[in-house]
Amino acid sequence: MLSTIEPQSTVRTQPQGWSHLDALEAESIFILREVAAECTNVALLFSGGKDSAVVLRLAERAFYPERVPFTLLHIDTEHNFPEVIEFRDRMAHERGLRLVVRSVGDSIRNGRVRLRKADESRNPHQSVTLLDAIAEFGFDACIGGARRDEEKARAKERVFSFRDEFGQWDPKNQRPELWSLYNGRVRPGENIRVFPISNWTELDVWQYIRREGIELPSIYFAHRRAVVRRGSALVPVTELTPPHADESVEELSVRFRTVGDITCTAPVESAADAIEKIIAETAAATLTERGATRLDDQTSEASMEQRKKEGYF
Repeated sequence: MLSTIEPQSTVRTQPQGWSHLDALEAESIFILREVAAECTNVALLFSGGKDSAVVLRLAERAFYPERVPFTLLHIDTEHNFPEVIEFRDRMAHERGLRLVVRSVGDSIRNGRVRLRKADESRNPHQSVTLLDAIAEFGFDACIGGARRDEEKARAKERVFSFRDEFGQWDPKNQRPELWSLYNGRVRPGENIRVFPISNWTELDVWQYIRREGIELPSIYFAHRRAVVRRGSALVPVTELTPPHADESVEELSVRFRTVGDITCTAPVESAADAIEKIIAETAAATLTERGATRLDDQTSEASMEQRKKEGYF
């Protein structure tokens, strides 16, 4: 007579009091430990922005009480907001971490990057400088703060995203990640981009920042700034982004949802000068932060995918 065996439940039970942030944090810590175990020379892409600040905190949690075992790497366009650069340098210094900065400006000066016009945004050209830095230091993995909710090309990324010997990404030639099994094996010249907060949303990021008390550059919070209205965007008035002759300069209360090259990063009008207010605004937002504020992403959906294929973050 055959015995009947009751199948085990496939529903995972979470510890009492376990929140969605706890689950996301645990997943990210697992990913960071996997890349440390599988790869030998890892860079954490650290721009000083909110997502990279969250990834740095997760890395600190993953390896505590030891120091974070990754090199911090920033690809600097030389057109970044000074508040963010000050924050980047201070965070690395306070934590005793190695910070490597490589500049798109240097790539321009040595002929590796050629601009079509002098005032062209340097943001798309970071790929060349990044690939040169990977080759210079022999990084076999680079950890980034990209998330799938940001835009459609990033939604195609694996958590361990393979790049070939030319630094290029082929979305149709990626490794399966069934059951959260990650493959970090690469041959010389190849590398992996790792996205430990890929499954997070912008709202998750801000809720985690609140929970952890993570410090951020001041421009993430509402402040008065001179801007002009250009199409649907607010453009900050700076030496790099002067107003056009037919534009009127206004001083508004604004904040930045994402930070990057001054020439392509727009603020949003906001009175949210505290995290609770930012969380409320984020929960009500209908556009992603890149869709609303990154001028270089608004040309076409295909542009980001093509840039990623060429080596972009």
